[in-house]
Amino acid sequence: MFGGGGGLNPRKMEQMMQQMGIDVEDVDAEEVIIRTDEYDLVFNDAEVTKMDARGQETYQIIGSPEQVESGSAGGDAGGADSEPAIPDGDIEMVATRTGASEDEARAALEANDGDLAAAVEELE
Repeated sequence: MFGGGGGLNPRKMEQMMQQMGIDVEDVDAEEVIIRTDEYDLVFNDAEVTKMDARGQETYQIIGSPEQVESGSAGGDAGGADSEPAIPDGDIEMVATRTGASEDEARAALEANDGDLAAAVEELE
C-alpha cells in the first residue's frame, strides 16, 4: 500500500503526528489485564503507548499475554482469592460516611460485592 524504502524517521513521524493534533506518550505500566467473561489476558512488562487524537484516547499494548482463568488475575492486591480488589477510595468513602474503621468498611464492601450503598447501610 505504501511505497517501499525503509519507513519514516521516528522524529519526522512525531512531527507529522503533532501537526495533525495527535499526542503520543509512553505509559509506564507494570501490568495490563484484559478481562473477558471466559478468561483474563495478563500482560507483564508490557510496552503501553497512549495516543490522544483530538480527545479520542487509544492505547496500544505490545507484549505476550498469559491467559488465565477469568477473575484470577488481580495482582498483589487480590492475594490468593479471586475476588476483585475493593478500591481504596471506596473504603475511605464508606469509613468516612459511617465512622467505621477502614477494616470494617473493607469487610462490609467485600460482603456486599463492592456495593457502596449496601455497605454504608450495613454499617449505619
